[in-house]
Amino acid sequence: MLEIHNPTLRRVLDERNLTLAAEQHSQNSHFPEPAWPTMGDDAYHGLGRRSGEGNRAAHGVRSCRDTDPVTVGNIVGNCPYYQVEGSRHRASLFNVLVGQSSKARKGTSWDRISEIIRVADERWYSERVKSGLSSGEGLINEVRDEFKKWNGKEGAWEMVDPGISDKRLMVTEPEFASALVAADRPGNTLSSVMRKAWDGSKLSTMTRGSPSLSATAAHISIIGHITVEELRARLTRTDTANGFANRFLFMLVKRSKVLPFGGDGLDEGAVLRLGERLKEAVLAASTIGRVGWTSSARAAWTAVYGHLSEGQPGLLGAVTSRAEAQAVRLALIYALLDGAANIDVPHIRAALAVWEYAEASAAHIFGGSLGDNVADEILRALQHAGREGMSRTAIRDLFGRNQSGGRLGAALTLLASRGKARTEIRQSGGRPIETWIATEIHRHG
Repeated sequence: MLEIHNPTLRRVLDERNLTLAAEQHSQNSHFPEPAWPTMGDDAYHGLGRRSGEGNRAAHGVRSCRDTDPVTVGNIVGNCPYYQVEGSRHRASLFNVLVGQSSKARKGTSWDRISEIIRVADERWYSERVKSGLSSGEGLINEVRDEFKKWNGKEGAWEMVDPGISDKRLMVTEPEFASALVAADRPGNTLSSVMRKAWDGSKLSTMTRGSPSLSATAAHISIIGHITVEELRARLTRTDTANGFANRFLFMLVKRSKVLPFGGDGLDEGAVLRLGERLKEAVLAASTIGRVGWTSSARAAWTAVYGHLSEGQPGLLGAVTSRAEAQAVRLALIYALLDGAANIDVPHIRAALAVWEYAEASAAHIFGGSLGDNVADEILRALQHAGREGMSRTAIRDLFGRNQSGGRLGAALTLLASRGKARTEIRQSGGRPIETWIATEIHRHG
């Protein structure tokens, strides 16, 4: 056996062995974690599969699977669309990559695809990728219209602000929790503007400081990064009630391998070939207006539409309630990647594979949530406390005594009515203590 003398290296190896032991214990635990979802093979349709670049190209496309449709959808712009009655769905998506921890390597997907994107559209890569979501006004400013003012003295309109001519905007947020915090502040318009951006509506605000700030035909896509616990803690009931959350695809990601020297990337030739193929697809998409269906795709969509539109109860149902719209946008992007003016059956299959992964991810993240942020936080604390439970005083202290007794009582009543928690009266030698215990004790460690 190799003898390790370096104390730092020995400590790292000891910690790794403890981690492996904990993982082994977790696998044998009576309370297993929900199964991690798996992306269906149908999702890997298009450039990556047809490129002929071999296994490394396929690995590269699979590594950026969650980012790729969002990125491509933004690059093609707002010219192609699919129309449902009076609503037009463009190729814009909002996606949040959700990791178990900061170690999930959530940003690696962008690193892999960015090399190819740069070949396909250097200007977009250099100028239209931004970060720093903090206010609605700030978001509008990045895609703002020109602003002219009438000069009565000269008898002519004069340019005050030329605005932004390229209405495409890809927002990448490595710390999406910060954006959620900003959106939750009183008076902040970020949530409202983001919802309008997803809908393709005109963006504007009624603030006194910027009455002329507006944006028409903006084509905005978002890729955020957050941990599971941050997302659960930050997503409020208002976010679900006002339709903010269901405009996002929440995709679970995790590090599949430990590679101290990185993975095998694509060689320069493969990057150039894939970039040129993508450039061709983007140019072809720019000439397409309204996208239709092939007859076989129409039949396939009719067959799955009822299931997509059924909906689910509770918080999970609120988060996934735009299933049809999300799926059709994904299908639109897959069609554009193929240079097609009509959505075909393979595009529907690919879109459904991605949506099913997003739906399974949402179930993994939100399936046990009640939709009441106070009740959900109490439930997580009770599950962590195990069979010892928590007293009313401990529950009140959980919120720094910033929640009223009535609000806590309502949350506890909700937990009891849903069968998530129960009470016991325990004797302590003095006044009896009301103790709350989760009905399902999740493992932790």
